Amino acid sequence: MKLKKGIAELWELLEPVVASEGMEIIEMELQREPQGYVLRIYIDHPDGVTIEDCTRVSRVVGDYLDVIDPIDHAYHLEVSSPGVDRPLRKVEHFARYLGSVVRVRTTEVVEGRKNFKGILVDVKEDTVTLECDGHAYDIPIAIVGKARLLYFETENLRSSGRGRKKQRIFDRGD
Repeated sequence: MKLKKGIAELWELLEPVVASEGMEIIEMELQREPQGYVLRIYIDHPDGVTIEDCTRVSRVVGDYLDVIDPIDHAYHLEVSSPGVDRPLRKVEHFARYLGSVVRVRTTEVVEGRKNFKGILVDVKEDTVTLECDGHAYDIPIAIVGKARLLYFETENLRSSGRGRKKQRIFDRGD
């Protein structure tokens, strides 16, 4: 299957459509699966994402995709929340989960490594700081290739008394 437009270009086209519904695209993927091709769009909102939000965004995005026809073959559209182990892409995402356990992969070596799993201890405009194995690593956001919240590990850490006070991560729809 080919996209008439690349996934990055498709993201650019769909971002304002999703934003018009008060949501943000967190991740997008097009995959071949046994039932055919699936375009998955993961959306988020600071107050959480409900089933109704996903249904509404799916309807609006589906109508828009029917008009612009960006994919060469038949596909299924799925719109959902990113789940508890959600990707972190922007400074705001990292700031929201300060004190949580995260996994970060960088595109460049930072102090001899590219893979990090630790507690997010600081967030600045262009840098995140992770505490891994008793050492603090300052990682420029520009070289973060992939980052994810590790929700259950965060909850285990908090229940052991080592993390920040337990806080409710999702306010709606959970």
